[in-house]
Amino acid sequence: MALPENDAPWPPPEWAPVYAAMRVDDAWYSGDKRRLAQLYKVNPQPAARRTVWGRRSIDHTPGRDRRLHVPLPGDIAATSADLLFADMPAITVDDTATQDRLTELLDLGRVQQVLLSAAEQAAAMSGVFLRTTWDRTVAPDRPLLTVVQPDAAIPEFTLGILRAVTFWRELTGSNQATVWRHMERHTPGEIEHALYEGTPDNVGRRVPLTEHPDTAALVDSLDLDGSGATGATVSTGIQALTASYVPNMLPNRLRRGSPLGRSDYAAPLYDQFAALDEVWTSWMRDIVLARARLIVPRGYLRDDGPGNGATFDEDREIYDTLNIPPNEQGAGITLSQFAIRVDEHQRSSEAIMRQSAQSAGYSAQSFGLDGGGQPITATESESRDQRSMVTRRKKAGYFRYGIREQVAAMLQLDNALFGRKNTEGPVTVDFGDGVAESEQQTATTLDLLKRAESASTQTRVKILHPDWDDTTVKAEVAAILAETGAAAPDPVASYPLP
Repeated sequence: MALPENDAPWPPPEWAPVYAAMRVDDAWYSGDKRRLAQLYKVNPQPAARRTVWGRRSIDHTPGRDRRLHVPLPGDIAATSADLLFADMPAITVDDTATQDRLTELLDLGRVQQVLLSAAEQAAAMSGVFLRTTWDRTVAPDRPLLTVVQPDAAIPEFTLGILRAVTFWRELTGSNQATVWRHMERHTPGEIEHALYEGTPDNVGRRVPLTEHPDTAALVDSLDLDGSGATGATVSTGIQALTASYVPNMLPNRLRRGSPLGRSDYAAPLYDQFAALDEVWTSWMRDIVLARARLIVPRGYLRDDGPGNGATFDEDREIYDTLNIPPNEQGAGITLSQFAIRVDEHQRSSEAIMRQSAQSAGYSAQSFGLDGGGQPITATESESRDQRSMVTRRKKAGYFRYGIREQVAAMLQLDNALFGRKNTEGPVTVDFGDGVAESEQQTATTLDLLKRAESASTQTRVKILHPDWDDTTVKAEVAAILAETGAAAPDPVASYPLP
């Protein structure tokens, strides 16, 4: 599909239910209690209105809401990102000069931060778009890798392959009456920009880019034609598509056959999230109700004057004689304090968190629910975290393709727009195994290899220092052999001339 026609409904009717589902994921991911309350307040399902967020606050005092939210949805998304990109994957090409330039682009563009952000948003929002672009006012000498959320994109797929995508955003100055939207359509070899002035539910009319300061600045940064046309098409100079879609997980259980991914929350986990909030809210209510309170006779209260009521001074040591029969009920001070059901609430919340983690595809240990704080080896950690490791490998497979496509596009744009001479070739993305062995475990492995005489000194040094180059490894091997006396004797020194 091309850019929207004037006065078309927004969002497009075929995408309205997709965006509606993403709004639910977004509300839970945000952790904002007001957004959750608003989401379930307008939900027509009676079951949704009976949840902790569908009901009114348990405290009806204006301005006080004692409902608690446990940010487990955010923790799930963050854990997914940490498993994938806490360590930057190795992104390599065959040509040495091109590899040096690629390393520079990845470092200057802070690509690890970009990928961490992308992975977290993908876990929550069902997927994410990686976009290669440029802005000469921000980075005058290089292209940039950026992230676009799926609820700000309208992709076009053919046989499950992304062929084009339109990114959109609401600009500053938008309100309930007028909404400014910037559309950015990516196709192979071209990027088209357009500006629309409309309403919240209508795209409105297409207007020149120069009519809004945000897109007017875009005209300068992308060297567009600012003559007042209602749009501009920029040639990228390459045939690769400058955007890739990375699904969080496939298949999409609600839309079978759709190339769109599914969120980690789409097990679905919304009822479990609400139940966890219910438990914590109940727990806090027990704490509030269990505050120690003193019940005293009226005669123990001090009159604060007309219209000011009466108060009880708990620090007072002597009271005047009170006209209260000693055997009358309530003659003394009574302490009222209820029990707090700590164990019941804790076991309930841990059971819900454990089931939520499992349904999302992770091990309980990834959320600190197992282990007991005892030190364990890397092998034991991987065994306990097996479910999380399987999920990590599956997600790494999805991200590998998107990263590879956009890194190749970055190098090509670097040639076409910034005068570089990068060699085109295959891009390799290696995520590693995701488990870091302890020094003790590594030392044990190396010792066993040496005793079995199954690995040379050079191989053992490479295992211990995988980041060293060959020259450094050879120097270390020579030093080890010299210190241990295993080096071959110098024939000249052994047999001196007469």
